[in-house]
Amino acid sequence: MSGFFRRFFAPRWRHRDPRVRHMAIAQLDKRKPADYQALEQLARDEDATVRREALAQFDDPALLLAWLESHDSAELRARLSQLLCGSVPDAPPLNQRLTLVDTLEDHDLLVTLTEAGDNQQLRLAALARLDDEAALIRQACDNGIAAVRHAAAERVTSHAGLQRLAREARRDKAVIRQARERLQRLRADAEETQAQQAARQRILEALEAHALHAWEPLYGARYRHLIREWEALGDTPSDEQERRFQEASQRCHKTLSDHETEGHAQHQALQRQEEAAHTRAILVEALEDAVASLAQASSLTHQDIDSLRAQQRLHGERWLALSDHYPPDDDIQARYAAAQAACQRVNDAWDRATTHAKALEDALRDDHAAIDACLARIDWPNDLPPTPLIQEARRLRQAETADGDAPVDLAALQEELDALEHHLDRGTLKTASRSYRQLRQRLDALPRASRGELEARLKRLGARLAELRDWRGFVAGPKRTQLIDSIEALAEDDTLPDADRDRRHRQLIKEWAALGDAAATAELSQRFRSASQRIHDALADWYQRRDDERKRNLEAREALCEQLEELIAHPDSRADPDILRQIRDRAREQWQQFSPVPRERAKPLGQRFGRVRHELQALIDRRAGEIGEAKRQLIAEAEALVEADMPATQRSEDAKALQARWRALGRAAKGEEQMLWRQFRGLCDRIFAAREAERENRAQQAQARLDSMQALIDRFDAWQPERANESATLDAGIREAEALEPLPGGRRSEGMRRRWQGIVRTRRERLVHLALAEQADRWQVLRPLVDAHAAADAKMLQGEDAGDVAAPEALPRDWQQAHAARNASRREGTTDTAEHLLARLVVQVALLADEPVAAEDEPLRLEVQVARLNNGLGQAPQPDQELAEVLRQLLATGPVTPTAWTTLVARFDTLFDALARRVASPPPRLSP
Repeated sequence: MSGFFRRFFAPRWRHRDPRVRHMAIAQLDKRKPADYQALEQLARDEDATVRREALAQFDDPALLLAWLESHDSAELRARLSQLLCGSVPDAPPLNQRLTLVDTLEDHDLLVTLTEAGDNQQLRLAALARLDDEAALIRQACDNGIAAVRHAAAERVTSHAGLQRLAREARRDKAVIRQARERLQRLRADAEETQAQQAARQRILEALEAHALHAWEPLYGARYRHLIREWEALGDTPSDEQERRFQEASQRCHKTLSDHETEGHAQHQALQRQEEAAHTRAILVEALEDAVASLAQASSLTHQDIDSLRAQQRLHGERWLALSDHYPPDDDIQARYAAAQAACQRVNDAWDRATTHAKALEDALRDDHAAIDACLARIDWPNDLPPTPLIQEARRLRQAETADGDAPVDLAALQEELDALEHHLDRGTLKTASRSYRQLRQRLDALPRASRGELEARLKRLGARLAELRDWRGFVAGPKRTQLIDSIEALAEDDTLPDADRDRRHRQLIKEWAALGDAAATAELSQRFRSASQRIHDALADWYQRRDDERKRNLEAREALCEQLEELIAHPDSRADPDILRQIRDRAREQWQQFSPVPRERAKPLGQRFGRVRHELQALIDRRAGEIGEAKRQLIAEAEALVEADMPATQRSEDAKALQARWRALGRAAKGEEQMLWRQFRGLCDRIFAAREAERENRAQQAQARLDSMQALIDRFDAWQPERANESATLDAGIREAEALEPLPGGRRSEGMRRRWQGIVRTRRERLVHLALAEQADRWQVLRPLVDAHAAADAKMLQGEDAGDVAAPEALPRDWQQAHAARNASRREGTTDTAEHLLARLVVQVALLADEPVAAEDEPLRLEVQVARLNNGLGQAPQPDQELAEVLRQLLATGPVTPTAWTTLVARFDTLFDALARRVASPPPRLSP
């Protein structure tokens, strides 16, 4: 009930009938809110006519655009198009429509506006919102306004779009011209880009090849030239090209930096070698100056010898350290050996003087007659200043042997008195006492008149000597008591280790002896000796063990020296300096391990080991120099090998042999070895880099041959001969293929060869077929003449006078004789023989055309095949030549009856047509 009333009293625009709703739209006023809402609902009505009528009541395109997002329909788009294009009277103003177009995103509406807008500005604004190239091409071709067409054409940028525009823009020649011009620019740009890419690829390949080469003087210049060419190119390289460029540049930079580093290292090595040579010169000069300064002194003392030995030891260690790195020259080595020998001579003389010093003192004090024997045993060199003791002994002997009337050497006595005063000033009591006694004796031996002032001065110095002796006694008394207490306490102390106890014992004895005879009494001396003896008895076992150990160390050191001397006496001419250095260092370690040794043997044995060590170092330097010279010779051979004109493979094998010889030589001096190795390695690197470059070049050449062979195969695969005389082209291709041999081994090369052989075989067959076809075509030329002869034969067989058939103009030369023979055979020949010969020719042509032979002609097949072989002397003739001979024989054979000729000529026509058809369609291309 309620539903019925609602339908009955409902407004007409809600009626179920679309026609009623359509008529109700005319009664609605959109200015009324209720009617406005009704129109909005009707604009979404399910009936298209109702929607169209309702939408016609709205004239605001902004509102319709908002509706387009929620419910799209064709009627809504049509109304929008009308309002925006201005094709209806109630369309909004142009400015409003332009504003809406600036925000419009719908592609179809924009296309409609561009095509049907009522204003050029409106169309251009809609065109500006389009970004679809297909739509732009459509507007450029079909739009009714020229400005719109031109604007659309300007926005077409792709190559395909421009081609389509130039092809389809029939309406506007300006658009066509503009499209063609832009196409030409694109092609020019593409060609330029391609040329730049080709140039960039060429530079890349050159740079990569340059990166594989070893350094040479023009390496850096070539690299910079390639970089400038790369930077001069305008286009932007691809990521792959940029990566390859960076890698090649890094390799070139590495080669340059390695060369610079090697040059810097060589320069530093030369500097260090010069510094080593300068240091050696300083060391030798220092030793020579030390020996020379000793010769200029007035006397030789312990301090002078200690200073000389310290310098000799320090300079020797420095010399050995330098020799480990750089071998010395022969002249500086000789100077160093001479300086060492001079130092050793001084040391030996001092050792003899020290050994016989006690005997010489006793001789000076008690027995002057033994002075000469002592001086002879000392054998002091005349070019060295004497020690004070030797100097005193010499003066005494001179004084004793001098004549009594000889003048007194007062100056010498004054010098001796000055020396005595100097000893007193220094507090050396023992030396001063000895000098005083000697001067006292000498002055007593002089006449009293000659003593004078010298005796007075000697008395004053004697008083100072007594005062010094008293003072030393005063000071030495408490010291002696303290030493006695210390040594007695040490004798009672059993807790100390034996070694510490012995060291303390020796120290106390040394301090007791340093006191001399100051404050010395028999009781104190006895107490000290008694305590010392108790300590000595307590350490007897330890002394025995120590002596045994020292004896063993002495034997070990002597054995070590003997081994080294044996090594030096019989050196191996191929000894490795590294092994010799290890022996030297190991000997030094063992020498230090075999310690201590007996004191009386330590010094001479140490001098012996020092001489052996220096001789061993000289041997090491000599061997290192020999190896260095041999390696320099290898470097010279490597340099000659780099410049040698020989294959890179042979050069690299020779370089490997040089490397083996290098390794077998051993090492030169450390600094020189590194420098020589850098030079040798650089030369070997250049040789191996040349080998790699040659390998790469061979690989590139092989690849180029493969590419050329592939191009040749592709060219001849696409080529089909059209005439028989084109065999020269095939022969040229065969020669070109033979020139590309040998191809590199591999499946690709074998496949290329098989494919090329197949192509050559098929093209040769094609040429043979063409030659046969050309000969078959001559049948049509020959046919009228043969028919004329057959007609003449028919007249002759009927008894009529046929006469000779006239030869046509320009009859080929090979047919002229056959034509004359045919005229002659008409008069002399028989029809049976002629028909038999013609039947054989039919079979022969059938064999050439690969056509089946008739059953009745089968017996003739064998006869024809045997004849073909006989004519070719065991080899089948060329098919085209054989067919030409068949045509000649066909012309020359006669007479023939009309009936037989009719049958034969039909078969000849069929067979020659078959030969011509064989070349109508070329064979298919071979698949790769």
